[in-house]
Amino acid sequence: MPNAEKVSAVAEIAERFNSSSAAVITEYRGLSVKQVTQLRRALGRDTTYAVVKNTLTRRAAAEAGVALDESLLVGPTAIAFISGDPVDAARGLRDFARTNPLLVIKGGVLDGRSLSAAEVARIADLESREVLLAKLAGALKALPTRAAGLFQAPLSQMARLAAALQEKKSAGAASDGPASVADNPDAENVAASQDEAEIAAQPAE
Repeated sequence: MPNAEKVSAVAEIAERFNSSSAAVITEYRGLSVKQVTQLRRALGRDTTYAVVKNTLTRRAAAEAGVALDESLLVGPTAIAFISGDPVDAARGLRDFARTNPLLVIKGGVLDGRSLSAAEVARIADLESREVLLAKLAGALKALPTRAAGLFQAPLSQMARLAAALQEKKSAGAASDGPASVADNPDAENVAASQDEAEIAAQPAE
């Protein structure tokens, strides 16, 4: 590939990394053109499934400031660049791989952090962003003015905060009165999670 084409390809891949909320790296060795087409259709409009060259992808990831584990870039590589809900895309890849085992999910990137294949699988098992938002809205009824800011929070943060707030809510309902940190060793951590939720909900300056 001429140098000009390489520069253009690196720039395109870097732009895809920058404009995506997440990316999942796969190996597609043995898949037919028809199967790859079926996968692209299954992933929908919010995910672009692109076959890439490993050497160019390494350069593009570095240019985009993406913490990509280079061990993932071995063998025939295709990347699912996700602009929509990472849960939906991860679930689509997982379900396709179950019926087409030649597709191997190797890992990815979410919120700027490198993911292993096992972590991608756990994301596929999460509830969708819409469900998490609904749970957060319910958990934050006592903080209505702060809830809106969390609607823009990363998926991983929303899942963590929803669980922490729900745990605190359940603990409060089971108690006859305010529980102290001494009475409940986990209270301090749950309180900290609520503080984190409040801070995350503050509008950016």
